[in-house]
Amino acid sequence: MAQPTPAQTPSPTPAKKKTSPSEFMRQVRAEGNKIVWPSWPETARTAVFVGILVLILSLFFLAVDSFFGFTVRELLGFIG
Repeated sequence: MAQPTPAQTPSPTPAKKKTSPSEFMRQVRAEGNKIVWPSWPETARTAVFVGILVLILSLFFLAVDSFFGFTVRELLGFIG
């Protein structure tokens, strides 16, 4: 019978220390203070960029869908 190698032997995991609710809230507040919010001009610029990109992509997918719709109608016209 083969002996298990050290990589195969399960290592005992140390028990995790429970965090009290007050310590958890302190940690959440500390992490929340690290957040860097974008400025208003940056937010507006990003929103305009997203709007333009949505418009461009919607026109692209309209063209692709129209092309495939036309192709399928033509192919079905040959059959029927």
